[in-house]
Amino acid sequence: MIKPVVGKVIKWFVFALFIMVIAPIQAQFGGQRSFEFLNLPATARTAALGGVNVSSSDSDVQMFLSNPALMDTTLHHHAAMTYQSLVADVNYGSLSYVRDFKDPGVWGVGIQYLDYGEFQGFDATGAATGTFNGSEFALTLGYARPLGPFTMGANIKILTSSIAGFNASALTLDIGGAFRHPEKDLTIGVTFKNIGVILTDFTETSDSELPFDVHLGVSFKPQHMPFRFSLTGYNLGLLNEDLFDPTGTGEGTPEELSTADRIFRHVAIGAEILAHQNFNLRVGYNHLVRQELRLAEKSGGAGFSFGFLFRIKRFELAYTRSIYHVGGGYDYFTLASDLNSFIKRRN
Repeated sequence: MIKPVVGKVIKWFVFALFIMVIAPIQAQFGGQRSFEFLNLPATARTAALGGVNVSSSDSDVQMFLSNPALMDTTLHHHAAMTYQSLVADVNYGSLSYVRDFKDPGVWGVGIQYLDYGEFQGFDATGAATGTFNGSEFALTLGYARPLGPFTMGANIKILTSSIAGFNASALTLDIGGAFRHPEKDLTIGVTFKNIGVILTDFTETSDSELPFDVHLGVSFKPQHMPFRFSLTGYNLGLLNEDLFDPTGTGEGTPEELSTADRIFRHVAIGAEILAHQNFNLRVGYNHLVRQELRLAEKSGGAGFSFGFLFRIKRFELAYTRSIYHVGGGYDYFTLASDLNSFIKRRN
C-alpha cells in the first residue's frame, strides 16, 4: 500500500506538470536545435525507463549524466560504459567514472559520443564529390554535494560537432537537485539541462541553438512490494502544436490534440521489477515516441521499452530494447563495475 506521503508527491508532480504543459509558452520541438544527441539515453537504465529519467539511480554510475545530483558516496570508484548501434553505421556510446573526494564532494567525469559514420557526397548536379564523416562529442565534469536529505549537483559540458568539415562547439551547464526520503524508498529529482553558449558555429550565417530542457521526476517503491515506479516530465515549458497531420504527409486534415494527449507527450513512465538483488527487470513507455513514430494503420510496440540488469561477481550487465516504430528498435548495452573490488583483491 502506497503511503500518503507518496500519494501527495505524485499529486503535486502531476499538478506541476499540468501547469507547465498548458502554460501559454510557444516553442518548436525537433529539428530546430544543435547537439540533440545529448537527449539520447546515456545508459541502458534510462532507455528502459521510457528514455528519460532523473530520479532512479540504484547505484548506476552513469545516471549523473541525466541528473548530477544522483551522485553520492556509494558510487565512489565506480565506472561504466554504454554502447548502442543505431541505423546503418551510426554508433552511440558513453563512459562514466565517479570518485568521492570527501570534503570537496563527489565528482564524476563522463564522455558521450555519436559517430554518424561515412557518407557519399554529391554536388548540385548529382556528381560524386567523395566521402565525408560526421560526429558529435561531449566531455562532462560533474559535481554533487549532499545537504541532509537533499543533494545539489552540476555538470559542466564541453560540446563539439563536426560534419563534412563544418564544426561547432559549445559550453553548457546542467543544474540538478534530488530529494531522498530518509525513511521511504522515494526520490524526487529535477534537472535544468544544457544552459550555456555556442562558442563556434558551423558557418558565419548559422544560428544554432542549444537543446535546453527541464526534467522533473519521481521514483518510489511501495513498501513490501518488489516494484519501483518512475514518472518523469520532460520538455517542460514547451507546448506541443495544437494541430497535427495524422498522415505525416502535410496533406492530411489537421486534428486537435486533446489535453490528456498533450500532457502525456511530456511524460516518460518506467517500472523496475526487483526480482533479486542481482537481477532486475525493467519496462517503460514514452507516449511522445509512440504518437510521433507510429504508422497511420498501426503502431506496433512503438514507445515501449524493456530490459534487465544482471549482476555477477564484480560486474553489472544491463540490456535494453527500445522500440521506436513498427520496423523495430535499438539495443542498449551497459557494462559497469565497482573498481574498489579490484583494488581490495590486489591488496
